[in-house]
Amino acid sequence: MPTKADLQRLRSLREKKTRESLGLFVVEGEKVVAELLAANFPFSEIYATRPWIVANAKAAAYIETTELTPAEMARASHFPTPSSVLAIGPLTRVPLAPGGLDRGLTLALPRVQDAGNVGTLLRLADWFALDRVLLSPDCADLFSQKVINASMGSFARVRTHTADLAAALATVPATTPVLGCDLTGDAVHALPPLRDAVIVIGSEGRGLSPALRPFVTYYITIPRYGGAESLNAATAAAIVCDNLRRLALASTGSA
Repeated sequence: MPTKADLQRLRSLREKKTRESLGLFVVEGEKVVAELLAANFPFSEIYATRPWIVANAKAAAYIETTELTPAEMARASHFPTPSSVLAIGPLTRVPLAPGGLDRGLTLALPRVQDAGNVGTLLRLADWFALDRVLLSPDCADLFSQKVINASMGSFARVRTHTADLAAALATVPATTPVLGCDLTGDAVHALPPLRDAVIVIGSEGRGLSPALRPFVTYYITIPRYGGAESLNAATAAAIVCDNLRRLALASTGSA
């Protein structure tokens, strides 16, 4: 039976400072919990209503599971309308290793502060099988409920790192191009096939920050045919990643 302190702890994990202090984060919602369970994410605790426990007996058998009444779930929930399950996981951050950007495709996100956008970008990186996502420290918190929900399970499959982007880009070898997405760049369709690259998504409407520009090898843009001022960061990243994968496949004769 959960105590009052248990319910307060669950609710307090809405706050980043509490997550960092306790080294824990919470995931709420049947769909996203199911996605992460399917990806074998190492949850340490589950809090759920009786119908969820009955329907998910296998998960409840190997993860410590506490039954909550609907009233208790309402007190613990992070949502206006409570779901039937909350899961607790360890908050772990993997540092970027030396040479970590040398090979493969990296999506670098400077100051993407909208949590929904960060989650969507993780989902996009998962879709295109990018090797990693690099976030600046002032991006939306990776372990926030909105980021995890928007990623639709990709949170557990995509390798992510948080690091100072300028310092990280300074270590990229000359053999790995750094693509800066910017309104002033050349058309993305003109890129050559690339197996290794760092894709830096500029801030919507403002482009890349001055601190990152010295490390950019090529500036690229998505040709505009209408009157919109800019594209959403996730939309722009999807178009760039699609072009990179298409060109790579075409170069091997697999398209």
